[in-house]
Amino acid sequence: MKRTLRNKALFTAAAWPVALVIFFPIFWMLVSGFKTEVEAVSTPPRLIFRPTLENYAAVWQRADYVRHAVNSVIVSVGSTLLALGLALPAAYAMAFFPTRRTKPTLLWMLSTKMLPPVGVLVPIYLLFRDLGLLDSRVGLLMVYTLVNLPIVIWMLFTFFKEVPREVLEAGRMDGAGPGREIASLLLPLSLPGITSTALLAVILAWNEAFWSLNLTAAKAAPLTAFMASFSSPEGLFWAKLSAASTMAIAPIVVFGWLSQRQLVRGLTFGAIK
Repeated sequence: MKRTLRNKALFTAAAWPVALVIFFPIFWMLVSGFKTEVEAVSTPPRLIFRPTLENYAAVWQRADYVRHAVNSVIVSVGSTLLALGLALPAAYAMAFFPTRRTKPTLLWMLSTKMLPPVGVLVPIYLLFRDLGLLDSRVGLLMVYTLVNLPIVIWMLFTFFKEVPREVLEAGRMDGAGPGREIASLLLPLSLPGITSTALLAVILAWNEAFWSLNLTAAKAAPLTAFMASFSSPEGLFWAKLSAASTMAIAPIVVFGWLSQRQLVRGLTFGAIK
């Protein structure tokens, strides 16, 4: 008992410094948003200052935050739903009807995540230009879906492999077809895993910056492009950039904090039997 308590205390003591190191950039960004531009770049950094809201006011007046936020919500949620719609039948087939090509296919899909996005930027840009998809939510939604699809398929495949085959076989003996089998048996049994996959896909889509900066301009620009608009040829306005960054990440940070229990539950789904 004493050894268990001692180990727990040691893990806690080791976790706190790591958590503080990870949290410090977010804390410093939040603090810098309430400084003046001079205070934000002062050396040594000022820890005692008079907070101001002028940066948030300037950000709000300069750019349409609400429009960018709406674009982020639509593209993130829409791409997640589309990715789930494509990944569910694919993961189901690979998990329960594997062939000798299943594993190489999964590895090939995962390998596409190692491809530098800039390597395919030109052909995708030209294709979107010819199809009229530049600076459109539809185009960005399609790209985000394709970017996250390998991860979504891999995660669902892993969760589906944990589902007892006997349950699905019993459903087949009762006359359930593939559609009924997925809707009535597989989805309820894998709900924690599917939920965590959806949460992770939303977070990844929300934070995607490369494609939003290169494929959007004004109408469909999400919050990642909103943040980048506060850099200029004259230099970076650190205080205003910090305020804009805080406004951009605040929704997804709150969302992640509220859903962390479900995310952890889904990611550990099937780990203990």
